[in-house]
Amino acid sequence: MKSFIEVSSDSHFPIQNLPFGIFSHDGNLSSRVGVAIGDQILDLMVISTLLEKHVPELGNPKLVFSQPSLNMFMSLGRPIWQATRKFLQSILSEDNPELRDDRELRKQSFIPQKLAKMHLPVNIGHYTDFYASKEHATNCGIMFRGKDNALMPNWIHLPVGYHGRASSIVVSGTDIARPSGQKSPGKGKPPIFGPSERLDIELEMAFFVGAGNNLGEPIPLQEAKDHIFGMVLMNDWSARDIQGSYQYNTTAWEYVPLGPFLGKSFGTTISPWIVTLDALEPFLVDGPCQDPTPLPYLQEKGKKSAYDIHLEVKMKPKECDNYKTLTRSNLKYMYWSINQQLAHHTVNGCNMRPGDLCGTGTISGPTEDARGSLLEITWNGQNVINFDNGVKRMFVEDGDEVVLTGFCQGEGYKVGFGECSGKIMPT
Repeated sequence: MKSFIEVSSDSHFPIQNLPFGIFSHDGNLSSRVGVAIGDQILDLMVISTLLEKHVPELGNPKLVFSQPSLNMFMSLGRPIWQATRKFLQSILSEDNPELRDDRELRKQSFIPQKLAKMHLPVNIGHYTDFYASKEHATNCGIMFRGKDNALMPNWIHLPVGYHGRASSIVVSGTDIARPSGQKSPGKGKPPIFGPSERLDIELEMAFFVGAGNNLGEPIPLQEAKDHIFGMVLMNDWSARDIQGSYQYNTTAWEYVPLGPFLGKSFGTTISPWIVTLDALEPFLVDGPCQDPTPLPYLQEKGKKSAYDIHLEVKMKPKECDNYKTLTRSNLKYMYWSINQQLAHHTVNGCNMRPGDLCGTGTISGPTEDARGSLLEITWNGQNVINFDNGVKRMFVEDGDEVVLTGFCQGEGYKVGFGECSGKIMPT
């Protein structure tokens, strides 16, 4: 399948992808829905007449796609998402003349991505962060509890998670101010207050809930995909010294007993384009072996429950001109699948709503070069990362920039997420 829009083999946005996002540009400052194709954005509001003709299930596509968020479209349900994407693939196909040969409509419909401003794609109601990577949980556990007590007893039985702050989730390219908070200088000593000195990154992905569920009605595991609209990259910045006394290997501070608070709520960065599960479907692979077997409500039907998404983190210190790759990981390493996360989240009757966001937690792999946080890469500050010109880092300093990327590799094409970038500014 090819589009009449030129798409390079290295592009994250071929016709096999078609992710959804919210954009504006100098010629039209109103934020609205677009789809990425190559280095262009297809303005869905401009082609609303075609959508009304070919996808009548949308009802009023001009209304749906003139919104400053994707919430309305996401609430319509998977059959309509699929019908819309199928039509977009058809109308963008090199063999379909309907848009290809309409010069005036083409001129109005496409905006170069370099001229557009991307916005937060969804009005996020609630945000849940999971802790679903066994390698990451094990690494952190070894650092602070020892090898024999690396995983807490509940970890292999359920996807651990906590309710995070939705208002501080920002789109890629937004600067993040260094957080301040209380820190423990050591066991038995009173806390001190000040800017975080151990600011970390967390390589994560996240999924957006589309169609929700009613209060008291769980989402069964086998129906989870009908409620997940798509996925984004996520950097869940973390102030390690505010969250707990990691530098002293002593009793943690603010996150006991209720979990992360100021050490996490200051900022979370996501990529602007939401890649649908239908675009990711060809890249399903077997997930990790789960031992012991999960309880029945968490048991996947079939082994293919993981997505083969190549992930990379690059960092550029303020003193350097070039980025250095810190880690390469893959979503397929994640122990608890996104279906299991959503099923567990709702098994108690919790009602999810269109636009709710669920993060996977840090995604680390089985090797040292696949660790998803600086805490793991430096092993709690014991190992220094060397950059150009003799620059060294253990954690993120003011002026440093971090970029996350992710993609699936097809035959001659990629289905990717673009970039998830952020820069740390002074307190």
